[in-house]
Amino acid sequence: MSDIGKTILEGQERPENPKKESRLQDLGPWDEASVRERADAEQIELTPTHWDVLEFLREYYIEHGRAKSGRELVYELDDRYEGQGGRRFLYQLFPRGPVTQGCKIAGVPTPAYTTDPSFGSVE
Repeated sequence: MSDIGKTILEGQERPENPKKESRLQDLGPWDEASVRERADAEQIELTPTHWDVLEFLREYYIEHGRAKSGRELVYELDDRYEGQGGRRFLYQLFPRGPVTQGCKIAGVPTPAYTTDPSFGSVE
């Protein structure tokens, strides 16, 4: 029987946002050890500010899904961290790019077309 059928028959409440619940399950592990391991692989020493950016990236993905473009996500990050210096500040934290490197460490999918090997982008 479909989930809606079970919900009706059993009187269960449906999740508020099923897509949000699904995206939450799609994410990789989010524990300190796994995040530090990914950061070490990227040669990033995590500070509380790094953690804040990584949590923002995860929350953004859970709320909105995969960003349509890297530009969309970098604008969101720029707005959020404008008081600390915006993009310049973010590139100091993540030298290979706050979107590409940040998403990789946060365990969320990078937006489509963020890296393009034909342009010399490196992963």
